[in-house]
Amino acid sequence: QVQLVESGGGLVQAGGSLRLSCAVSGRTYSVGAMGWFRQAPGKEREFVAAINWSGSRTYYADSVKGRFTISRDNAKHTLDLQMNSLKPEDTAVYYCAARGNYNNEYSDERDMRIWGKGTLVTVSS
Repeated sequence: QVQLVESGGGLVQAGGSLRLSCAVSGRTYSVGAMGWFRQAPGKEREFVAAINWSGSRTYYADSVKGRFTISRDNAKHTLDLQMNSLKPEDTAVYYCAARGNYNNEYSDERDMRIWGKGTLVTVSS
């Protein structure tokens, strides 16, 4: 089994930065492609960014492109999300997710089988 634990959320002013981290434990080398998703109050969960196992391919939602950067360190079993130029509309619970079962390429949110419990990011105006 793989477990995911997010950290790094908090309160930040608009225009500021935060770095989220996701620690992977358990059968770490089976974790596969990973990603970040978020859910704002009263809204459905949405895709933010994803990365394949090797880190050679990254994907971003249009709303965060150019502001957020996803990265991973397979030796340290971590997934990060650097968030710059934050906006109030970025306020949400951010979830780390993984495909698992050695599925190394990202395809769709529906294929993400393993989820963390989330970390809250609040951006004040």
